[in-house]
Amino acid sequence: MGKGKLKKFDEMKSYEHVVQAPFHKVGHDDFHLKGKWSAEFFKNDQPIILELGCGKGEYTVELAAMNPNINYIGVDIKGARLWKGAKQAFQREMTNVGFLRTNIELITQFFGKDEVDEIWLTFPDPQMRKARKRLTSTTFLNKYRNFLKPGGVVHLKTDSNFQYNYTLEMAKLNQFEILAETDNLYEWEGLTDVLRIRTFYEKQWLDRGIPSKYLAFIPHDGEYTEPEIDIERDEYRSFGRSARDL
Repeated sequence: MGKGKLKKFDEMKSYEHVVQAPFHKVGHDDFHLKGKWSAEFFKNDQPIILELGCGKGEYTVELAAMNPNINYIGVDIKGARLWKGAKQAFQREMTNVGFLRTNIELITQFFGKDEVDEIWLTFPDPQMRKARKRLTSTTFLNKYRNFLKPGGVVHLKTDSNFQYNYTLEMAKLNQFEILAETDNLYEWEGLTDVLRIRTFYEKQWLDRGIPSKYLAFIPHDGEYTEPEIDIERDEYRSFGRSARDL
């Protein structure tokens, strides 16, 4: 690990608003804050919204800045990425922002029943070859139902045509309540300030002429079925995600 990453990890250890609990620390046990984030972490009774796969944490921080009466938690396993959002929140003295460094596959070990009001998925890896790893698959939706409140919204913002079409088919097949859908967000009449927040990766795709897509839906409490249709894959993803901040 390079000196830059080591410095970031050391700095993260000093942040009270950052919890680091990857698999090798929690194993198969429930985390001690499960069901207690409001009382013991935020120390208030405001709603909690998660951003899963938050990357550098831009969306988490900006959502929290726009909505000081809501608590936001950004979740990602990449500590060097999380450091940027965590540092911004610290410098801005924000009290309604937290970050959790862990594997998203373990998410049910961290949040209790009805503890989360909404979920944001911002530019997740579409996992075109492995359905079970997609953050909008039945595998993950069944995890979310363990802690998402009844009527809780799942927001997907993505550059991927594959991810968008797969998730839209999933929502329609399972008769979820679809609140919003657009395959060209910045030309959409429903565009809001919240949706105008742009992440580091989103800017890359927009610069390449690839429009952002947005889908919001409410999962029901019944059984979920995977769509059994062929969806065209994203050829443009050969660009990769190797660009770095300057």
